[in-house]
Amino acid sequence: MKTRLNDCLKDGRGAINAWLSIPNTFTAEITATQDFDSVTIDLQHGLVDYQAALTMLQAMSGSNATPMARVPWLEPGIIMKLLDAGALGIICPMVNNRADAEAFVGACKYVPDGYRSSGPTRAGMIYGSNYHDQANKTVVTLAMIETEEALTNVDEIAATPGLTGLYIGPSDLAISLGHKPGLDRAEPEMHEAIDKILAAAKGAGIKAGIHCLNNAYAKNMLAKGFNLVTLANDVRLYSAAVSAAVSGMRA
Repeated sequence: MKTRLNDCLKDGRGAINAWLSIPNTFTAEITATQDFDSVTIDLQHGLVDYQAALTMLQAMSGSNATPMARVPWLEPGIIMKLLDAGALGIICPMVNNRADAEAFVGACKYVPDGYRSSGPTRAGMIYGSNYHDQANKTVVTLAMIETEEALTNVDEIAATPGLTGLYIGPSDLAISLGHKPGLDRAEPEMHEAIDKILAAAKGAGIKAGIHCLNNAYAKNMLAKGFNLVTLANDVRLYSAAVSAAVSGMRA
């Protein structure tokens, strides 16, 4: 299986994650051929549905980056379908308490560690006949901490058996705490919240990830002790590159 992300997390190397919001196989393929450790297809706020996600996973097959998906919500059906389609990691939004975290992990794992239904149509084909035996210890499970409720319950969420790590959604978390949306937060209250989530992950012996906008901020998060950082998304990166090119010409 494509264990590049797992290898990074195991070895203590900071992992760099890409984020795909555009429902297009070619942009997915281009992104996956870059030097990312993992590539996440966003089915929540991206413009991607399940069928597009499937074809994007197929387009990424030539890459050794670990394919992941952010699901629209904590709903077992879409989690299992994306795993069956070949995703090796799931980022789940709005995990607010221990019960949410347990339900999330359970949907990602086969019995006896969870309740995932067996039928890995594409995953079994591309990852081999031993997929069922390897999936429980290979699939990455990242619970998003992005509400005031989740922040209050972060220690019990982090202690959930089988959870790979916590993933901070800074924009929703900021909104929940009374701030405007946006990434790369600088408010003291947000720094305190981020530090609390990181400490909870470290205390539970699991990993911590965060969504970032700029490289400098992402590097600071890695230096702080985060195990995974996401660099913006394909929409932002494409828009920035096009804007810079046009502005350069207009100048």
